[in-house]
Formats: sequence, structure tokens, C-alpha cells
Amino acid sequence: MSEAVIRATEEIGVVLGTEDATPLELWVGVEPGKDLQLDDLVVVETTVSDGQVVRFFGLVDVVRKRYEGAQFDSDAFRAREGTLPVDVSYAAHVQVTRIDPEVFVPPSPGDVVRVVRGEDFQRALYIDKMEKRVPIGLTRTGEAVFANLEFLDGSRGAHASISGVSGVATKTSYATFLLYSMFHSEVLGADAINAKALIFNVKGEDLLWLDRPNRKLDATAVAQYRTLGLEPSPFRSVGLFAPARKGSDVLVPDTGSRQDGVLPYVWTLRELGRDRLLRFMFGSGEDGRAAQLQLVVHRVERALEEAAALGDPSDPAIELGGRRMERFDELVDYLEGPALDTMVPGAVASGTLDAFRRRLIAAAQHVGHLVRGAPSARDRGIRWADRQVTVVDIHTLHASAQTFVVGVLLKRMMEEKEAKGTSRPLVFVVLDELNKYAPREGWSPIRDVLLDIAERGRSLGVSLFGAQQTASEVERRIVGNAALKVVGRLDAAESERAEYGFLTRVARVRSTLLQPGTMIVAQPEIPTPVLLRFPFPAWATRASEVAEPEGGEPDPFARMGD
Repeated sequence: MSEAVIRATEEIGVVLGTEDATPLELWVGVEPGKDLQLDDLVVVETTVSDGQVVRFFGLVDVVRKRYEGAQFDSDAFRAREGTLPVDVSYAAHVQVTRIDPEVFVPPSPGDVVRVVRGEDFQRALYIDKMEKRVPIGLTRTGEAVFANLEFLDGSRGAHASISGVSGVATKTSYATFLLYSMFHSEVLGADAINAKALIFNVKGEDLLWLDRPNRKLDATAVAQYRTLGLEPSPFRSVGLFAPARKGSDVLVPDTGSRQDGVLPYVWTLRELGRDRLLRFMFGSGEDGRAAQLQLVVHRVERALEEAAALGDPSDPAIELGGRRMERFDELVDYLEGPALDTMVPGAVASGTLDAFRRRLIAAAQHVGHLVRGAPSARDRGIRWADRQVTVVDIHTLHASAQTFVVGVLLKRMMEEKEAKGTSRPLVFVVLDELNKYAPREGWSPIRDVLLDIAERGRSLGVSLFGAQQTASEVERRIVGNAALKVVGRLDAAESERAEYGFLTRVARVRSTLLQPGTMIVAQPEIPTPVLLRFPFPAWATRASEVAEPEGGEPDPFARMGD
């Protein structure tokens, strides 16, 4: 008999008769000399009146000990001294996760309770019913936990919402681990060849090293990957893009610790007009609801679109009002003058035009270096379809420039998917600080784009892995449409918000104590959230973790031709 089967039949106690046992929950008395912990999975077999055997699988969510025979708090001291005869009651509460077959009778007091491992563990969480399994982590006891790909690829659902305190919850690390699990296992099947991921690097340069092995990966982490059916390695196909450095006519990526293999990106003035991108320069927090201001933006976009339709389509510059423009500043100067008055109807107040000009000047300061009309800007966009994983670095940009980059890329991606009219190839988008881009209160120029992805992305094969410190501050429909809900360490007040209604009472408390690398995951097919750990990244997350290749230092020119 295999070890998994032996462990699956390990007796741990019996169903208590002093507490109610129902088809949905029960209490277990733990045998002396044995331990039952939070998150253990157990099974109880009971025989009903017709002789049929019913199995109740469940998750331990409460464990407690107390004296039996004691009446007062001070009795604990007498029991310790041996002057008061007492027994220790060691019991655990079990939340039933599955009944097989579905006969909803309660188990009987005295029924034997066993800890499940191996195949029975998979049954307890309905993993045996999943045809396409994505490894999502390990339990405390080392059991592999899976999610159903059909709830991530749009077949039956899509999107993941990952919440937690910044710097502690390792939200982005978990999002990249999910991508790694899909791309480096066999779960995607034929879709793996063309499936893409678009990752926005919001903080530091952690994600600019996905293609390099992590020298700090130890034997324990390697074993964890292999338990999940994965072979630890860096991501196989990665494209890296960073914004062009401000103040330089030569296009150089604005990065710090890594330069090799990172390509600079800009948009041309012609693209700004042709694709009506000006709206994304009015960053979060602006009074975007003012109807007149939006009318001005709309009219200017239309004028720019008409200008972009003229001349050589491959020319990055545009001509407006008889003037050739190769710099964004030139466009701003043009709109500061009377030209703006001729673009908008006379009913628009002069104060609104002045407000538009002020915002445009601010945009020139923070975003202008990303929009150029010089010949060097030709073909310097982000080619996210060239590689399986594309990392777009935005961490050095001002908040308004970050919003511009995210909004423009997601808008273009959705337009391309709609034009193809098919959900394949699959696209996974990883975006941190979602509460900034799609706030519940206030306004953001890209909230509608993100909402469109959340509501229609499933049918187009687009899945959003959104991360945020506080799900309560993100547009409700975006969080609500996420099939996979994940939390790391939460603030105590945040954990009580309605957005975490999928957590049990105990899980809410535990979420305030979680350590980095530990997450609580809820998914549609498993009736209770599960606490799990995910392995240490097999890819570097900073320059100091990069493993040197055999033969010495990495070649800084290795990817210059990409």
C-alpha cells in the first residue's frame, strides 16, 4: 500500500456528541497523543438507514483545548498542582466541503474521523473533478492545490483579484507565479504556443529579471515546484520595455540596474491623433466628469485624428494648422493659442478652455517625452505580441504618465481582440495598484477600459490579474467579476469589509497574520477558501539575485537584436 493511501486512512478522532453535528459542520474530538491543526482536511464515514455509506469531507477551521471538570478560571492552577482532577478536551470544528454521495444526513457521534492526504485530499476539494488543473500552491502539509483553468481562460469565468498590504502580501509575486504555472505546465495545451501575458511593472525593477534564474533558489523550493508538477526555471520567452529617458533625443530605456535586453518605448504624434489617445493624458483625480471639459477633449482628439489621416502614414510627425510638429511641446504651444478656440463650439466657457490648457501643460511635463514625432520614434512602440511574456516598466514615470501607458496599451489590446473576433490567443494582464486605475470613488480615464475587460474580457480571451492593497477601493464590478479571489496579509479594518465576504470568520482573522509567501485563495468550485503557500521565485526579482551563467558574466549584447 502506498504512503499516500496509508496517510489517507490515519485515524485522528471521533465525531463529538456534546456538540451538534450537521451535514454542513461538525466537531471532532482529537485522540490523546495526536494533533489536528487548522487547514487539515478530514473525512468521516457514516452509514445511513438503507446501509449506504456516506463520506463527509471537511476543512478544519477552528481548534481548541479546554479543561473538562473545571468550573472557574482559577481551576487551571489547581489542575496544574494536581489538586483538582480534570481531563483536557482537544477538539476541532470542521466545515464540510463535500458529501459523497450527496445524502444530506448528519454524521453520527462516535463516527471515526480520519485525516486525508493524496487522492482523498483531491476529492475533498473537488480537484478530482477539474479537467484542466493549474497549480496554485501547496498546503502546510505539502499537498498540491489546483485551480480550474476554465475559470481563468474565459471558458466558464476569468480574472483574478489579489489583495493585501503593500510589501508584505507579495501580490505581484503570486500573480507572476500563476502565470508561470500556466505557461510552464501542460495545462494550456495547444493554446500555450500563442498565449500572451502583459505585465505592468509598477514598483521597482523586480519584474525586469523574469528571464534570469534566481541564484537564491534552494533545494526546498525546487522540491515544491516538482510537487506541483513544475520544473523551476526563469520565464522562457520575455520581452522587456521601459520608457524612453526624458530629455534625451536618443531613445534610451530609463532603467537603473538593467539595460541589456530592455527596449525603450514611445508613441508617435501620428499615433496620438490616429488612435485618439489624448484622453489618457488627463490622469486620475482630474475632474473628468465635467461635461464641457470632456467635450473639449473630444473635439481636440477629432482634429488630431483628421490631421493624422493626412500625409505619409509612416511619418511619426503630423501637420496641424500648416505647421509640422515633431515634438509634443509644439502641439501644446499650438493649442495654447487661438487654434483651440476654433476647434470647440462657442458654447464652451473660456474657463473650461483654460482648464484644458492647464492640464495639457501638466501632461507635457510628465507624459510629453513619451510622445514624439522625430524619425527616431518610428517603430518604437511596445510589441507585446512578439513574446509570450511582455513586461512594461512604468515605475519611473509620474502617476499621470503611468495612467497614459496603461490606458493606451489596454485600449489597443481590446481593439485588436475585437477586430479578430475570437477569444484565441489568450491574453493575461497583470496590473498592480488597481485601486488607482479603477477607483470606486472619483474618476480615472482608464476605469472604463478596465471595466470593459472585467465584463467582456472573458468572451474575448482576456483575463485580468488585478492586485491592490484594498479591494474595497476598487470598482465593485471589477472585483465582483474575478473568479479567483486571493488575499495576502490584510489590514484588520480592511478584512471586515464586504468585499471579503468569501472569507470565513476565522479566515478574516488569519488574513491579518499571514506572512509573505502565504495566501488565502477562494475559487468557484471549492466551497471554502484554502490557505496555501507558493514556492520562492525561480526567476530573479532583483539584480542581486541573478545567477551567473556557466562560463562567467552574462553577455550584455546577447539580446540587442531582439
